[in-house]
Amino acid sequence: MNSVFEELANLDRLIHEPARLAVLTALSSCQKTDFLFLQRLTGLSAGNLSAHLSKLEEAHLVKTEKTIVAKKTKTHVFITGQGQEEINEYWQKIESLRSGAEKWQSEE
Repeated sequence: MNSVFEELANLDRLIHEPARLAVLTALSSCQKTDFLFLQRLTGLSAGNLSAHLSKLEEAHLVKTEKTIVAKKTKTHVFITGQGQEEINEYWQKIESLRSGAEKWQSEE
């Protein structure tokens, strides 16, 4: 059996990366938002957020939809069912690992 610390070290890096974790956590609360709101919320540059969204979209965790409003492109970001499941599982795993780490005793 892996120790709590080995499991922490082996968390899914796609989700565990701080910017992507922030994006998925925000989307899990609101299901859908626009790009600019998500950018302000996370503090990421437009290019950085776009790159992270591309990785999440490739993994089918989010979906983006572009529309034209008053001759301007508006991008909405949605969390997918798979994305919702994976972020929920991630936070459950973190809580479980935190609990396990609190109970851990050094063998020294």
